Amino acid sequence: MSRRARAVAFPGVERREERKRRTRQALVDAAMDLMNEGRSFTGLGLREIARRAGVVPTSFYRHFRDLDELGLALVDEGGMTLRRLLREVRRGGTPTSDMIRSSVHVYARYVRAHRQAFRFIAAERGGGSVAIRNAIRNEVSHFVHEMAQDLRHLNVLPALSTDMLHLVCGLVVTTMLNAASDILDLPEGDVRREQEVVESFVRQLRVIFLGAQSWDPQRDHVAPRDGA
Repeated sequence: MSRRARAVAFPGVERREERKRRTRQALVDAAMDLMNEGRSFTGLGLREIARRAGVVPTSFYRHFRDLDELGLALVDEGGMTLRRLLREVRRGGTPTSDMIRSSVHVYARYVRAHRQAFRFIAAERGGGSVAIRNAIRNEVSHFVHEMAQDLRHLNVLPALSTDMLHLVCGLVVTTMLNAASDILDLPEGDVRREQEVVESFVRQLRVIFLGAQSWDPQRDHVAPRDGA
């Protein structure tokens, strides 16, 4: 049954589901707003999040078991959209060099548009709760897996084993996460500095791919020598 048909057949249920969705989003937005004011996620309280969202504290528990679960929602908030945008770039049929540049521009725009989400991820990636750190690692794994699938489909780095291709994609994603801080710290309106940061990011990713192209598959099976 389509959503429209469901709304006609069960108008009360549809309204309740929509109210529930809006309240849940209001709680996520409230946490983001508070962090945008300089608060750390670990310093937020359930009651102040509910108050900012305009709901009673007990309403919080209808949507999240605890603050950690809200943190997981914050991790998910932008991850899926960003993965979709980058996947569209990779599947656009552009050469690898153009694909790198296009992906960097898409990523930089997305980071700037979701500043607090990335500040949250940067802070929680190295601290905070174990549950949120694991969620971030899981999101990184999704990025790596999807990128490796697409590169294999596009016949990019065909000589690499699956494990090595995942390793390369892991380096790319780690570089992306590290670059987020530089993008977020860019002065507003400083076009020259922004271009410098983007170009540096593009070069870093190109170095990764150039190194991967030069990789000898036999090295996967040879024990490293001292100093190698």
